[in-house]
Amino acid sequence: MNALRRHRELTRIWASDPGWRGWLTTVNHGDIGRMFLLVAATFFFIGGILAMLIRAQLATPRSPFMGPEIYNQIFTMHGTIMMFLFAIPLFEGLAVYLLPKLLGARDLAFPRLTAYGFWCYVFGGSMLIFALLAGIAPDSGWFMYPPLSSTLGSPGINSDFWLIGITFVEISAICAAVEITVSILRYRAPGMTLWRMPIFAWYALVTSLMILTGFPPLILGSLLLELERAFGLPFFQVEHGGDSLLWQHLFWLFGHPEVYIIFLPAAGVISTILPVMARTTLLGYGWVVVAAISLGVLSFGIWVHHMFATGIPHMALAFFSAASTLVAVPTGVQIFAWLGTLWKGRPQMRLPMLWIVGFFATFVIGGLTGVMVAVVPFDWQVHDTAFVTAHLHYVLVGGFVFPMLAALYYWMPHLTGRKRFFNLGETAFWLVFVGFHGTFLLMHWVGLLGQRRRIDTYDVGSGWEVINLISSVFSFVMAIGFALILIDVVVNAVRRSRGPRNPWRAGTLDWAMPIPPPPYNFASLPEVTSRDPLTDDADLAVRLAKGEGYLGTPRAGLRETLTVDTATGRPDGIVVYPQNTCLPIIMAFVTGGIFLGMLIKAYWLVPLSGAVVVALAVRWVWSLGHRTDQGPQAAGHGMTLPYASETAHPPGWWGSVFLLIANATFFGSLLFGYAFLWTVAPNWPPPDWAVTNVLWIGVAVAGALIAPIAIRFASARLHRGGSALAGLILSLIGTLGVMAGALSILLALPDPARHAHDATLWVIGGYALFHAALAALMSAFVIGRSATGYLSARRSGEVRIVRLWIDYAAVIALVALVAAFAPEVLS
Repeated sequence: MNALRRHRELTRIWASDPGWRGWLTTVNHGDIGRMFLLVAATFFFIGGILAMLIRAQLATPRSPFMGPEIYNQIFTMHGTIMMFLFAIPLFEGLAVYLLPKLLGARDLAFPRLTAYGFWCYVFGGSMLIFALLAGIAPDSGWFMYPPLSSTLGSPGINSDFWLIGITFVEISAICAAVEITVSILRYRAPGMTLWRMPIFAWYALVTSLMILTGFPPLILGSLLLELERAFGLPFFQVEHGGDSLLWQHLFWLFGHPEVYIIFLPAAGVISTILPVMARTTLLGYGWVVVAAISLGVLSFGIWVHHMFATGIPHMALAFFSAASTLVAVPTGVQIFAWLGTLWKGRPQMRLPMLWIVGFFATFVIGGLTGVMVAVVPFDWQVHDTAFVTAHLHYVLVGGFVFPMLAALYYWMPHLTGRKRFFNLGETAFWLVFVGFHGTFLLMHWVGLLGQRRRIDTYDVGSGWEVINLISSVFSFVMAIGFALILIDVVVNAVRRSRGPRNPWRAGTLDWAMPIPPPPYNFASLPEVTSRDPLTDDADLAVRLAKGEGYLGTPRAGLRETLTVDTATGRPDGIVVYPQNTCLPIIMAFVTGGIFLGMLIKAYWLVPLSGAVVVALAVRWVWSLGHRTDQGPQAAGHGMTLPYASETAHPPGWWGSVFLLIANATFFGSLLFGYAFLWTVAPNWPPPDWAVTNVLWIGVAVAGALIAPIAIRFASARLHRGGSALAGLILSLIGTLGVMAGALSILLALPDPARHAHDATLWVIGGYALFHAALAALMSAFVIGRSATGYLSARRSGEVRIVRLWIDYAAVIALVALVAAFAPEVLS
């Protein structure tokens, strides 16, 4: 097969559906990545317009531009959009688009999951934009502190839009994190060991793991606050045994890692682009990887530095102050590595490099002010002032937006296949750079003079008038710069001026393909022997187009790629991807029905939508696998490999592992909240708080022991070529016993609204019941698969996946029973 025929055949196999239908049914990572980036950029410009409205209001004292009600909505939505609808989704879009290309794969691990996450993001974000246009947007601040955000401070539907919309959006983040993590660990070019991965992949891996462990506390807090608002469960009401400080702990358990979740992808972009612009390699690759991992770990230990003014003990103040300054060490390692890269290379001041230089100047200032607010006495002085707002923008705009604009101009030729013609980008850079510093340097000053955050007006004679006016003028200069960037990108994208395949002479695999890239990325998959394959082999792209790599011959219309051993990069399986389908968008739409039912208080819609989601999920996974063993298949280079579905740990097993990590973090946060309220809140536990049912506890314990043992027995029987049906049925019976025990916790709490203790145990019991029911559903599913011939000794991966969920459900149920009844028994 010649190169042209191979290209046409692969395009036919991998292409999206024609016309508008293709946007709704595509599961190709390139299409979804572009859509992610486009939607995130749209939200950025909406958030930017809101920022200009804020600066217009604060330009003069006693401004009649808008009233406090509208201002509070705009202020809240600006922060919400920038933090939740722009920053993280932009990283997700960039990673979804780039990672398979950088890693030498044809797609991500779970294409339909990527599409489902994208549509959840679109629908969840649309809910918030609708609220803004309808004048019922959240107005309690993007941090949503109760009691301001509870029914006491916000009795309308405004806060519900934030809580439910953001929770809906977070589904997208979890989906993307699972997708990215599994793809980096398993879906790489043969020979690409962990130590040969592109540096951006390391940053994306650390960021995704942080999302999996950082977002669940916020999801938990949002659900608890919505349960309080909708059903009166008093988690944050002191008079009923709650404490509003619990929200701050849960929010900042997410919120401070969130800062580094935003920064690390930008650092990965810099570590990728900077060596190319300097015509050298990255200095200290290993040190940079260790610094990124260290920063990810340390970021989870400093959330309390956002709470220095809440009256926490002095010992905690000292510990978290020291930890907050410690993060400067791995950050400094990365900055010095970048400076060393510039020193040993020959930097070229092209447009991506201009944005990186702007990053250095801006982020260092943000880092220095961050160290300042980590010092407790200084933080007490500037807490809740415009100084902190300025610091936040220096870190987020300087540390994220500037590098992402460098990425835009670096990879724009890759996206469009065209070279730049109109050079508006340089003018736009200087307008944005000067406008940004003119805006936010002055905000440091006015903050030190005492101007509070989140105010909609101020008095004449405060001494802030001239500073705010100048700051507002510079903000509009910055806005003009961003508008020029938009014009520059659109003009250069539509103008037909073809560019070279590798305009930057980069060494990574993303430039070893035609640009704009075909839907299959690589006509055959490369074998990697270094971190810069194109530097070592300038003809690599041509040889891959000729089919000289792996999987170079299209087979039976299948979308195929390879999985590799995590550490060594040795090929170990062939993955067959699903075809285009509208199932992800339908499932995301129905999932939205669950959140919509909670929002409009049509609670009948919640179980109805949930049932449809379950039915769609069964349809989703039933289409996978085969009823006959396929055996080893030719993969190229004389190698034969099994299909991934016939390996011991198929892709779904890896996805389940990381999804359960997020699940466990959620449950751990719930136990943290339970312990925190038990320690801090008054009247814990209330008198007569539970009625122990020994029979049901015994049933639950028996089920939690039987189900894991039975599923292992079934797996062993299947592995030896026998029937797994008896063991699967016994595991189903065991999960039903676990459900009964979890239900006993709920029945022991007839009125969870009377006290925060009962409400918290009710949520713990509900969590255990949900996962026991999920395990039971999975057991019933594999029973059906066994009865219809989808399982065999070779095709036993589905049983191993279900075993993970049964084990988790059993452990959760036992922990929930101990949390609910052990204190009563011991007392």
